[in-house]
Amino acid sequence: MENHDSLVDLYASKRTMRKMPVKINGEDFTFSPGKHNQLQKAIIEEFSPRFAPNSECLYVGDTTEKDLVKNVDKLRALGFEITLHDKMPDVVLYSEDKDWLYFIESVTSVGPMKPKRIKEIEEMTTGVTAGKIYVTAFLDFKTFKHFSEFLAWETEVWIADMPDHMIHLNGDRFLGPR
Repeated sequence: MENHDSLVDLYASKRTMRKMPVKINGEDFTFSPGKHNQLQKAIIEEFSPRFAPNSECLYVGDTTEKDLVKNVDKLRALGFEITLHDKMPDVVLYSEDKDWLYFIESVTSVGPMKPKRIKEIEEMTTGVTAGKIYVTAFLDFKTFKHFSEFLAWETEVWIADMPDHMIHLNGDRFLGPR
């Protein structure tokens, strides 16, 4: 045992090597592998600087660590009613400059911003006065097409394969709170 690594050490190092590094609010984290976390990484590294500049990530979960980042103090200060049973969106960003909250669902197989999902988030955020923006993010256009008929009106769509563009599901205004 002195001259060889244990199986536990070998397996642990392989798991660590496969993780995806991501910088959230200036701190280094790792996401476990998989399409869902690949998309969450793109949301933080590509969507946020383009469409939510200088925003702070208040919440993001990992597929293995549900509350990887969860700023409970800031969420409560903004008026969230947080309980153990709340189903947070995949990513929550806050732009203090604009006083906007971005609720982003990372969709690879389930969970776009449907009217029912927006209602759930509205119930969780009845005390929030900041502007609310609902975004469904997809890795690619093919996945977007699969879910397009289910998306709620007055929401935004972002596709990681085309990071400089957004799809706005209504014509009277563009990205901004309602």
